[in-house]
Amino acid sequence: MARSPTAAWLALVALLLAGCAKKGPPSGGPPDFTPPRVIATTPDSGASGISRKPRLTISFSEAMEPRSTDDAVSLAPRVPIRNRSWSGRTLSLTLAESLQAEKTYTLFLGDAAHDRHGNALVGGAAVVFSTGDSFPRGRIEGSVDARGFEASGTYLWCYDALSGHVPDSTARDFQAIGIAGPKGQFRIDGLRVPGSYRVWAFADLNTNHSFEPETDILAPADTTFALTPDQPVARNIVLRVTNPRAPGRVRGAVVDTLQDSLGVLRVLASAESDSLQRVPGTVDAKGGFDITLKPGLWRITAFRDHDKNGIWRPSTEPVSQTETVRIEPAADVTNVVLVLRRASGVP
Repeated sequence: MARSPTAAWLALVALLLAGCAKKGPPSGGPPDFTPPRVIATTPDSGASGISRKPRLTISFSEAMEPRSTDDAVSLAPRVPIRNRSWSGRTLSLTLAESLQAEKTYTLFLGDAAHDRHGNALVGGAAVVFSTGDSFPRGRIEGSVDARGFEASGTYLWCYDALSGHVPDSTARDFQAIGIAGPKGQFRIDGLRVPGSYRVWAFADLNTNHSFEPETDILAPADTTFALTPDQPVARNIVLRVTNPRAPGRVRGAVVDTLQDSLGVLRVLASAESDSLQRVPGTVDAKGGFDITLKPGLWRITAFRDHDKNGIWRPSTEPVSQTETVRIEPAADVTNVVLVLRRASGVP
C-alpha cells in the first residue's frame, strides 16, 4: 500500500532526528594549551641599512587574537603606528612617520599578546634593526632574578647613563629595550660603542602599558655599564628585582615536649602594628609549619588547640614562646622553632 506524502515526510524527519541523536566525539579537536611563538619578522633582528619607510611584519606559529596582539606591539624609540593589518598569521605595520637616519630601533611585542585560545606569548619578543649602514655592536645581556613576581615579560629599558634621564613609561624614550624570557634571560642589542648605559627593569604587572606605582615595579640596576671598542658586550648581568608588595614566607617547626594527644597543634601570627590582624597556620604530622605573611613585623606563637576552635585559651591550652619576625617583601624566613609549654598553673 502506498504511503501518503505526509507519512513519508514524517518518516524522513524521524530518520534525520535519529541521525542527529547519535553520540560522537565533540567537534573542534583537543584543547590547545601551547603558547604561540614568533617564527619570522621583517626586518630580521640585527639587520642594518633598513629603509626609513620600512615594511614591518611579524609572523606567528598560530592564529593570534588581533586586539591583544595589536595593543602589545610598539616601536622604540617611539614612532606612531598608523595601521595594523592581518593576513592569516602575519601582522603588518604601517608607520605614521619616517624613521630617522642612522638610528637603531626595537620593534617589541609584550607578553599580553595571546592566541585565539587564550595562550600568552611567553616572554614577548624584540626585533632590533638599524637604518644605518652597520648594526651597532654594543650589547648588555643577563637575567632578571625576580622576587615575588614572574620574571618572564619584564621589560629592560636602557638609557644613556650620562643623560641622567628619569624613565617615563608613557613616552617610551629609552635608547633600547630588552624583554625577559621564560627563565628571566634578556638581551639588549644595538647599543652604540663607546657608551655608558643605565638599565631599569619594568614589570607591567597590570598589563596596561604604563607604570602604576600601586601595582607595577620599576627598579634601576645598581650600576652603570660602560661599553668600549675592546669590550662592546656586558655579559652575565644579574638584576635582582623585588616586588615591594610581595608577601614573605615563614617556615619552621613546633617542638611539643608535652606529648599531649588532645586537639591539634596550631601556629598563630599577629601583626605588631595591629594585634587584630592575625594569620593562623596548621602544623603537619612532623611538627613543621609554613605560613605566608605580608611585609612587616609579626609575633608568632604555637599552641595546642584542645577544642579545635582555632582560639587559644590561656588558662588550659599549652602555648610556646613568642618569636618576633620581620618579614621583608618576598623573603623566605626559615628555622623558626617554637617550643610548646604548659599553660601557667596547669599541672
